[in-house]
Amino acid sequence: MRSDGDFDRDCGEPTRAARDRVALAERWARLHRGAAAAWGKWRADWREKWRPAGRELWRGKCAPWLRTGPFRFAVLPALTVALLGVAYYAWAVNRPLDFGNEVWVIAPGETLGGIAARLVEREIIGETWSLRLLAKPRDLGRHVRSGAYRFPPRTSLRGFLRRVVTGAGQVGIKITFIEGWTFARMREELRNAPDLQPVTADLSDADIMAALGAPGVHPEGRFFPDTYRYAAGRTDLSVFRQAYRLMQDKLAAAWEARADDVPLKSADEALIIASIIEKESQIDHEQRRIAGVFYNRLRKGMRLQTDPTVIYGLGDKLRGKLRRKHLRIDTPYNTYTRYGLPPTPISLPGADALRAAVDPAATKAYYFVAKGGGAHHFSVTLEQHNRAVRRYARGQKGG
Repeated sequence: MRSDGDFDRDCGEPTRAARDRVALAERWARLHRGAAAAWGKWRADWREKWRPAGRELWRGKCAPWLRTGPFRFAVLPALTVALLGVAYYAWAVNRPLDFGNEVWVIAPGETLGGIAARLVEREIIGETWSLRLLAKPRDLGRHVRSGAYRFPPRTSLRGFLRRVVTGAGQVGIKITFIEGWTFARMREELRNAPDLQPVTADLSDADIMAALGAPGVHPEGRFFPDTYRYAAGRTDLSVFRQAYRLMQDKLAAAWEARADDVPLKSADEALIIASIIEKESQIDHEQRRIAGVFYNRLRKGMRLQTDPTVIYGLGDKLRGKLRRKHLRIDTPYNTYTRYGLPPTPISLPGADALRAAVDPAATKAYYFVAKGGGAHHFSVTLEQHNRAVRRYARGQKGG
C-alpha cells in the first residue's frame, strides 16, 4: 500500500522520487534477466559443445600418452615427488617449533645457512633447505640482523625468519655498573661482558675519551652507574657512550637544580664532591649530611680530610687497610695534605650522591666517623670527634 508521500498532493500524480525508484527497480530486473539468460546459454554450450570436445581430446590424444612408459615411469613419479615436496615445505615452514626459553644469539656476519645448520644441530628443524628456500624469493638471507633473540612458544619457521630479518623480539644483554666503582673497574667489567666486541681493549683511557668526543677529559666519574642493555655483537664503546651521555644528562640536571648556597664554581666540582660522597656512604639521608660537612669545611678553609681520596691517590701502592702513615703520603688526591678538592672525581657517583652534592643538608657538623653498618657519627667540634673516633673506630679517621 502506497503512502501519501508517493503522490503529488495537488494532482495525485506520482512524485519524482517514486518514479526514480520504479525506474531503478526495472533496471535491476533487466540486469537479472540478462544475467540469467547468459548463465543458461553458457551451461547449454558446456553440455553440448565444450564438454564433449574435451572428452574427445582426452580420449584421442591424452589418454594414450598417459599410458606410455615415459609418463608412467618418469613424469608421474616426478609429479608425485614434486607434490609431496610442496606439501612437506608448506608443513615445514608453518608447523610450530620449540625454541625453548633460552636466548639465541646471532653473531654479526652469520649467514642464514649457518643459522639453519644450528637449528638442525639442535633438532629444532630436520633440514636446512626449507629455511633457505623460504628466504630466497626476496633474498632475505642478506638482511638477517645480529642480536640476541627469544622466540615465543610455537613460533613457526616463517615466524622465525620474520623476526631475525626485522629484529623483532630482540632481547638486550644486561651489564651493570655499581655506584662507587672506579673507571678501571668499569673497564674490567666490560672486558668480561658476553657477546660484546672489545674494540677499546687496546685503547688507553685518554683514547676512549677522545673516541667519545671528550678529548683531554679525565674518565673518572664521567659514566653513570646503572644497568645497560645491548644487543649481541655491539661494541663496548657503544656501552661507554650510553653511560657517558647519561652521566652528562644527570649532571646537567643536578647542577641546574642546585641550591643557591652551594660553594661550588662548576658542575665538574659537583661531580668531584658527589664521587667522594659516594665512597663515604650509600645511605641517602647521610649523603646529604656528609655534603653539608664538606661544604662547612670548605667555607671555613679547612682541609676535607676524607679517607677515600687518599686511597684513590695511592692506587696499587696501598696494601691492606689504610693506616695513619698513609695519611702523610702526599699525592694530588690526598685531602689530608692538600686544601680544596682533588683534581678529578674518584668514583662513579649515583643519582643520590649527585643530588646530595647540589642540595646538602643544613648541619653544624664539621666531622664524621664511621660507626659500623654503613652509618656515621657526626660531630660539631674536634673534641667530640676525637671521642667518637676512640669509641667507634680507634686508629681510623672519618671526614
